[in-house]
Amino acid sequence: MSKKRILLKVGSNTLTKETDNISRGKIEDIASQIAQLQDTCEFIIVSSGAIAVAKQFVKLESKRKPIFVKQALASIGQPHLIRIYQEIFREYGLLSSQCLLSYSDFEKEESKVNITNTINVLVNNNYIPIINENDTVATDEIKFGDNDKLGALTASLLDADLFIIATNTNGIYTKVSMENGTPATIKEVTDFRELADEIVSAKSSHGSGGMQSKIEAAEVTRKANIETWIVNGLEDNFILNAMESKVPFTKIK
Repeated sequence: MSKKRILLKVGSNTLTKETDNISRGKIEDIASQIAQLQDTCEFIIVSSGAIAVAKQFVKLESKRKPIFVKQALASIGQPHLIRIYQEIFREYGLLSSQCLLSYSDFEKEESKVNITNTINVLVNNNYIPIINENDTVATDEIKFGDNDKLGALTASLLDADLFIIATNTNGIYTKVSMENGTPATIKEVTDFRELADEIVSAKSSHGSGGMQSKIEAAEVTRKANIETWIVNGLEDNFILNAMESKVPFTKIK
């Protein structure tokens, strides 16, 4: 029986639980759910958080542009981020690996074939690839919206069955409900044009995404016939609960 391939995108806000530190508890929550689902699902993770980890250790001094400081922080934080994932995943009997990608990789046919082949070998051998932007060579990540687009491109390239974006809201809220101060989740989206009217531009505290970049990401996966779920990753068991429809979240078909 072939497993359902899920691409899970986890933003900095989810990983830090909206604090200034990476939450080991959140990574344990993710590991625990993957372990429970491993007989029926295979996971590929696109994870932000390198810059957030680095800020826990260092304060960089620089007169250069902020983007260079961010890239330097990403370079310091990335090995720590992967180490935390590996330690925690190992406790749950899960194997993990690191893949760093840049946007130019998705423009070259040869690179796309290499990425696909490598990740398929990893997944077929029960390794969970943990993907992040190769920040030291790219200025895009910081513009591209907290890895939402990277997640969508990767999901499309790897023929995922489902793309889950873990964020800090219960999916996309209707504009009216946001204006009333009583956020109500849009449960299902089939018409993208209607959705564009509902977007309220609020960005998250650590992330660079906001809801607009999640919608743009969902547009990419929709073209590849992949369903996208926007789920509140701050909650425990957010993947299992969404699968069992126990929590409000947005499904984009």
